Amino acid sequence: MIRNLVLVMVILGLVSSCKNDNQNQSDYTQVSVLETGQEHPGKKLMEVNCYVCHSPTAGHDSRIAPPMIAIKKHYLTDGISKAEFIKNIQSYVENPNEADSKMPGAVKRFGVMPKAQYPENTVEQIADYIYDYDIEQPEWFDDHFKEQGGKGHGKQNGRGMQNRNKQQASVSDSTLTYEEMGLKYAMNTKAELGKNLMGTIQKKGTLAAVEFCNIKAYPLTDSMAVVNQAKIKRVSDKPRNPNNQANSSELVHITKFKEDVAAHLEPKPIIEETDETVQFYYPIVTNSMCLQCHGKNIEPEVYKKITALYPKDKAIGYIENEVRGIWSISFDK
Repeated sequence: MIRNLVLVMVILGLVSSCKNDNQNQSDYTQVSVLETGQEHPGKKLMEVNCYVCHSPTAGHDSRIAPPMIAIKKHYLTDGISKAEFIKNIQSYVENPNEADSKMPGAVKRFGVMPKAQYPENTVEQIADYIYDYDIEQPEWFDDHFKEQGGKGHGKQNGRGMQNRNKQQASVSDSTLTYEEMGLKYAMNTKAELGKNLMGTIQKKGTLAAVEFCNIKAYPLTDSMAVVNQAKIKRVSDKPRNPNNQANSSELVHITKFKEDVAAHLEPKPIIEETDETVQFYYPIVTNSMCLQCHGKNIEPEVYKKITALYPKDKAIGYIENEVRGIWSISFDK
């Protein structure tokens, strides 16, 4: 029952990203999408992969990274071709560093973005969408941009201007498949956890992030469950908190996701239905940020804190792009 958009939504990693083969996206071309009047695939890829940090709804003072519209305005310089624009975005995502950044103000405020591995086609589709289409922006952005002297030459208008309402329109739950609904709940929760976790890391360091997870992760997840009217869990075969131990059914799905990711296959949500409910499963895949607390070379002081808070911890020894656990989400039909 997978519909049109799920193939491009299922690329993810807590604050995670997948270094996957792109073969499953090869037939999802921009031309076929636009000709059928459907949404550009880069839009949802941007929402899934970028909005954890670059959310258009976060306030100016509380955000942890610039909004995507700011990135567009600094990279879409006068006369730049789409190919150059995409190449510049890809180059920086592959190797984020202060010297090559076109946004020194953002680097000064937020620091250099963490390096994360994304499939090349994912970044290409996102950049393609940003180049051509109007993208959502915070209410405060125009005034802020003017106050900064309008630095950056990019403009919001693209050849997709006529599709602005369609591209920016919120997707009603009634139009979503069960896979898309599950991904929405997972991504919303991931974004809330990721925003708070990364904000703690940036302001107080990794040691404080360990304590944040110990105190705040469960309440934040529970609050998102209430908001989404769903039961939301993050479970693992190697849990840090014993309360996150996967049950027998979840362990089977974790094994399947591990096999897919190891084989460089794009992970797809697993859906199980009853007459009244839907059970959704999707992998949580490690990235470089995760390894600060879940990797093989954890700082001694951080590891000491982890063992103090979690004496039965099993969630270490990972490398990038490994399945650390899964989202296990149930909701009513």
